[in-house]
Amino acid sequence: MTPASRTPAARLVLLVAGIALVAAMLRSPIVAVAPVARDIGADLGVSAGALGLLTGIPVLAFAVCSPLAIAVIRRGGPDFALAVSMAGAVVGCILRSIDGFGMALVGTAVIGVFLTIGNVVVPVVIAREFPPSRVHLMTGVYTSAINVGTMTVTLATAPVADVVGWRAAIAGWAVFGLAAVVAWAALHGVRETFRPHPEPVRKADAAAPPRRSVLRAGTTWWLGVAFAGQAFSYYGTTAWLPTLLVDRGFELTIAGAISAFFQVAGIAGALLAPVVTRRSIPLGVLLVTAGWLTVPVGFLVAPDLWWLWCTLGGAAQGGGLTVVFIMVSALGGDQREMTARSGLVQGIGYAVAAVGPTVIGALHEATAAWTAPLLVLAAAVLLYGGVGTAVASRIRH
Repeated sequence: MTPASRTPAARLVLLVAGIALVAAMLRSPIVAVAPVARDIGADLGVSAGALGLLTGIPVLAFAVCSPLAIAVIRRGGPDFALAVSMAGAVVGCILRSIDGFGMALVGTAVIGVFLTIGNVVVPVVIAREFPPSRVHLMTGVYTSAINVGTMTVTLATAPVADVVGWRAAIAGWAVFGLAAVVAWAALHGVRETFRPHPEPVRKADAAAPPRRSVLRAGTTWWLGVAFAGQAFSYYGTTAWLPTLLVDRGFELTIAGAISAFFQVAGIAGALLAPVVTRRSIPLGVLLVTAGWLTVPVGFLVAPDLWWLWCTLGGAAQGGGLTVVFIMVSALGGDQREMTARSGLVQGIGYAVAAVGPTVIGALHEATAAWTAPLLVLAAAVLLYGGVGTAVASRIRH
């Protein structure tokens, strides 16, 4: 069956499957390192600090390489950019696993660069492919698939490594990217998928309204600030929640399981957020903020209720990412504006997120306590809530 002859239902299935597989790939190569970090360090003879580069470099790339992602999308088109993103990330996964630590760093950098393109292009594809009434729901599906991929890799990498070794275990998650390319090629055809379709240059037309520049739009910059609060909170919490739980008396394995549950709860939050934002995006921001605050405030005032805070906060972290991407689309504009907005918002957010684990860790080490780190996390959540609500209030429904 050729792409042109597919029924609308078959096309929709391929489209949703392709986006979900891309989402699973966007975090899997990054989180795959943590479960086997000890094995990697012992085999390659590097310290824990050096191993941190294998997870830190991609997040930094998300910030630094956003302009490159925008350029690729504009010159090749969204479909070409998505396929190249997945193919490049697969190559990076292979490079990371074939030799010593130097090649691991090279492969990690390749992964970061190409996944940045995927981060930026997916909201553009969703806005193009779905009517406004379905963008909220599909964005929730997309972000929940990110959490499903993260959960799967976190739970399965170590057992797989026990059987096939850590190199094959972390390289094997490239299967998400390969499957995404296959789905996208089945949807559009191999030739069309990998053929660049540059964005057409709009001819000057005195009757046409001038194209807006998102760089001059205050809402875009403020949405980037809101995303920075969300991303800082997520990466800071994810990095240090197991240690916080161990300090509260849990065994390391139990702390790891609770942290995995925190990620799983994000799936529910990602799927519930569109239900709320369809009625009111500002309400969605406020509910996410309230849920997120239960983690730092809850661990400060009632740490014995950790199960409640991890449930509410876990759902909020999934919902927070969803609401940000919903606002990226809801602010409107053509494909060029959407691409620039997605790239700028994520560039700002991930630039701040990259320092989150370091800041939280440094505060904990300096104070020998968790009060200061938790207060900083609370401030980041409030930044997301305050600025995000202000941006959301300017979106017309």
